[in-house]
Amino acid sequence: MRITNLLCAFLIALGVAVVGCDKSGGGGNAKVLKLAFVTNNASEFWKIASNGVHKYEGEGKVQVDIKMPPNGKTEEQNQIIENLVSQGYDAIAVSVISPKDQIQVLDRAADKCKLITFDSDANTSKRLLYVGTINYQAGQRLGEQIVKLLPNGGKMAVFVGTFSADNASQRLKGIEDSIKGHNIEIVERREDQTDRAKARKNVEDIVNNSALNVSLVCGLWSYNGSAIADALKISGKKGKVLAAVFDEEDGTLKGIEDGLIACTVVQHPYEMGYRSAKWMHELATDFDKAKAKIPADKIDNTGVEVIEKSNVADFQKRLAEWKK
Repeated sequence: MRITNLLCAFLIALGVAVVGCDKSGGGGNAKVLKLAFVTNNASEFWKIASNGVHKYEGEGKVQVDIKMPPNGKTEEQNQIIENLVSQGYDAIAVSVISPKDQIQVLDRAADKCKLITFDSDANTSKRLLYVGTINYQAGQRLGEQIVKLLPNGGKMAVFVGTFSADNASQRLKGIEDSIKGHNIEIVERREDQTDRAKARKNVEDIVNNSALNVSLVCGLWSYNGSAIADALKISGKKGKVLAAVFDEEDGTLKGIEDGLIACTVVQHPYEMGYRSAKWMHELATDFDKAKAKIPADKIDNTGVEVIEKSNVADFQKRLAEWKK
């Protein structure tokens, strides 16, 4: 016993600490946190969000591993989540590809670590918090713009990777509710499973189908805007078929500058990344304190804004800062 006491005193004198259950991400000899940010695909949108994650990494002095399903498939994302859980991650943030199909995977993760969602929610799961856009409201904003673009009504088509994703279904619902009563009809809905070539071909097929007589095309996911701009340009439909989309890919903003796209409702992916990293760190470090800060509705809304030709240049300057 005396030898043990002497050894402890010697170690304390040298400043050696025993690592126990400390979940702090700080310096010293505290346990290093394992945090992960899991996107729903590998699009440009997530590069901006990743920069927000990196910004918080510097501030919080933590490391956040960023995982992107290469093909945007549910099974890919499930495997990533399961691997992270088996590797003992303290907190995981997920943009859920197919909420109804992934509840069991998400709940198993929530039982083992601090789980939050971002961008695409799964509000019936055990996740602690959702960080990002309230997608129904974002859909309403775009729907309002569509009503302005088609004051006399018309036919439109909608494109997305998969309608099963929460963000896609909620955006579409918001659009549908906003255009109701304005003689605007959605005559086609096409999925592309995040295949960029298919995304463009879907648009080409619709705008070149004279029987459909589509006046406007709408893209719900970030890369759909670029695909729409390319398709309208190749098909010679500029000015003949209008476009209203989401998010801020370079091809989308260029499409607005070139008059191929009328407007886009942009989210704030940088904020999604930054806030998700911060929430994960705080929840994994001092759960009770962090949980007390979670809003009553369990949503940290990062907001949206409408970008069109009149303000696209100003927005691009802000975007350039987020991409640094």
